[in-house]
Amino acid sequence: EVQLVESGGGLVQPGGSLRLSCAASGFTFGSYDMSWFRQAPGKGPEWVSTINSRGDDTHYADSVRGRFTASRDNAKNTLYLQMNSLKPEDTAVYYCATQSGPLITIATMQVPDEYDYWGQGTRVTVSS
Repeated sequence: EVQLVESGGGLVQPGGSLRLSCAASGFTFGSYDMSWFRQAPGKGPEWVSTINSRGDDTHYADSVRGRFTASRDNAKNTLYLQMNSLKPEDTAVYYCATQSGPLITIATMQVPDEYDYWGQGTRVTVSS
């Protein structure tokens, strides 16, 4: 059974940093591309980032590029999202997700309905 478990969320002041983690199990993590999404209160899911299976190719939403960094440790079956220079508009529940197939294409990476497996989410609140 595929399991994705996020952690690391919390309350942080504007300009601060957080690192989210996503622990994966039940599949060959090192063979699968992974993504981060977020969902702000009252809004639909927003794609944040996608990282390939080797961790050497990443894509970011314009809203987070230059501030967020996705990475992974395949030996630990863990995905990370380093978030710096946080803004109030980054407040959301953050989810890691993957698809049933190992490759996430450019055409589908931003589409929530294309993802088959999701974690339970971790809440990030950016406020003074």
